[in-house]
Amino acid sequence: MIHNQEVNNDLLERGIQFIMDTDGQQLIPWDDIHSDDVVIIPAFGTTVEIENLLLDKGVEVQKYNTTCPFVEKVWKRAQKLGGESYTVIIHGKPRHEETRATFSHSAQAAPAIIVRDMSDAERVGAYILGRLSREAFFDFFAEKMSPGFDPDRDLSRVGVVNQTTMLATETQAIADYFRGVMIEKYGAENIKAHIADTRDTLCYATNDNQDATYQLLEQDADLAIVVGGYNSSNTSHIVELCARKFPTYFINSDTEIKSAKEIHHFDYPNKRHLVSHDFLPEKDPVRIVLTSGASCPDTLIDRVLLRLLEFFPSSRRVEQLLEEWKQ
Repeated sequence: MIHNQEVNNDLLERGIQFIMDTDGQQLIPWDDIHSDDVVIIPAFGTTVEIENLLLDKGVEVQKYNTTCPFVEKVWKRAQKLGGESYTVIIHGKPRHEETRATFSHSAQAAPAIIVRDMSDAERVGAYILGRLSREAFFDFFAEKMSPGFDPDRDLSRVGVVNQTTMLATETQAIADYFRGVMIEKYGAENIKAHIADTRDTLCYATNDNQDATYQLLEQDADLAIVVGGYNSSNTSHIVELCARKFPTYFINSDTEIKSAKEIHHFDYPNKRHLVSHDFLPEKDPVRIVLTSGASCPDTLIDRVLLRLLEFFPSSRRVEQLLEEWKQ
């Protein structure tokens, strides 16, 4: 449903089954899905192809559709861009469910292409400016373009949207980059004819988390603990930001904190689990940054907070602090 193992495990315990895993691998064959089944569309949304498949089976799709409104806002903007003859450039991870869904919906209305990061964007820019061959372009973007995509025709007028869990600053940087490319190719006086302003499609929940993290980076702290699903894109970006300043531990629940001396955590770039010892410094006070991804339930953060407080018996009780803050 969301990229949080604790939430999804709770759903599994309640009898809900998952049709696919997060990489799109089939767990339940489509032939086993029937019209009387309740199929819940997750927060990332799903592709047009899967929606149509379910509708053909007589499954009520919209009644149990939990697609995030900000994801749908991106789809609507992509449709509007297509109606105005823009090509949709999607900043996202090609294998991520939300990106796959956004790509599918965008391709219904407009030519679409996915860029993973600024490096990918620069490849597109190099083609626009005549610095990359057509063959090299197709070799790299072969699986990331809508059917019939023609870069000579489709890259003269573009709009940038994003997988809403990507870093907003990176999406804006990519949009600004393409603006510069279009100015270089067509001139500043013609810029509005070649790139659309799509800043209002950025997700406020993800942005709020990222903005709060930037403020945390202004603090002095001994370490940071980030709580969220190990396959959560927006949480991985929070980890990335925190790691720029603090020793940072990415955990999915309070159970990963084994003792004051041992923590189990996740190395997102290398997709591996790690065990660290003596992660809490022997000093008083210890300053800890505690934050989470957008899809992490508040109760999970509370449990991590209370687990950490177990190692500091002289600390004030949470209830006491809450009373003080009310005054």
